[in-house]
Amino acid sequence: MIVVTGATGQLGRLVIKALMRVVPRNQIVAATRSPDNARDLADFGVIVREADYTRPDTLRTAFAGAEKLLLISSSEIGQRVAQHRAVIDAAKAAGVKLIAYTSILRADTSPLGLAKEHLATEVMLKESGVPFVLLRNGWYTENYTRSMDIVLQLGMLIGNAGDGLISSAARADYAEAAAAVLTRDNQAGAIYELAGDDAYTLTGLANEITSQTDTVVVYKNMSEAEHKAALMQFALPEPVAAMLADSDAGAAKGALYDDGQQLSRLIGRMTTPIENTVGDALARTIART
Repeated sequence: MIVVTGATGQLGRLVIKALMRVVPRNQIVAATRSPDNARDLADFGVIVREADYTRPDTLRTAFAGAEKLLLISSSEIGQRVAQHRAVIDAAKAAGVKLIAYTSILRADTSPLGLAKEHLATEVMLKESGVPFVLLRNGWYTENYTRSMDIVLQLGMLIGNAGDGLISSAARADYAEAAAAVLTRDNQAGAIYELAGDDAYTLTGLANEITSQTDTVVVYKNMSEAEHKAALMQFALPEPVAAMLADSDAGAAKGALYDDGQQLSRLIGRMTTPIENTVGDALARTIART
C-alpha cells in the first residue's frame, strides 16, 4: 500500500493520477485533511483517508497498513518542521518501510530561504531510522505561468532574478518522478536532484509569452524589495511575496539551475518544454475571459 499525503493539492493529485496508471487503485491511499475534496478519487477506487499534519491522531489512522509513504511538504511556511515531524513520527509508529519526501533542489547548499525547513526535515528523516528517499524538486514552471492573466494585462513579467538561469519543469513531471520512485525497489538512501532539461531566463520566458500571443511582454527586473512590494500590491500575503522575491534572488545566484537531467532519466522522457506550459496557461487564461 502506498500513501500520498496532501493528496488533494496540485502536486498530490498528479501523483495519484500517475500511480493509478501502474498500481492497483485499492493499494493507493489519498491522505488529505479534506476528504470531501477527494470524492472523485474515491470514485476511481482510490482509498481516501483523513490526514491532517496538525492532528497526529488522523495521521496514525491514515498510515495504517502502509508500506510506502510520500510526504509532500506542507504549504504552511514557518510551520513545516513541526508538521513534518508529526508525519514522520506517525509513519514510524505505523511501520512504514519507506518515506519519500519532496524537498528542494540542493537543499543542503541552496541559498533559498525555503531550503531551511526542507533541510531540517531531511535531518529529521535521517534521525528517525525510517528508510527514506529524497526528491529534491526544482522550480515548477507553473510558479511563473499561474498569473498569466496579470502578465498579459500589464504586458510585463516582473521579478528580481536578473539573468539567472532557471531549470524548471512542469508539476506533472515531478509527479511522475515521485510515482516512479514509489513503485521501484531499492530506493532507500537515494537523493534525486530534480530539474528541467532546458534552462531559461525570465527575459526568455517573457519572449516566449510574446511569441505565443498578440501581446508584447517584457521582463522588468527589480530589486528584491521592489519585487516583494509589487507582489503585495497584487494582494499576495507578505510571507508569500517575501518567499517569491527571495527565490528570485536565489535564481540570480544559480539556485534554480541544474543540468544533471536526473528528472528526465527518472521519468523516461524529456521534461515538458517551457513553451508547452506557457501554451497551456494561455489557453486557460483565454477560456476564462
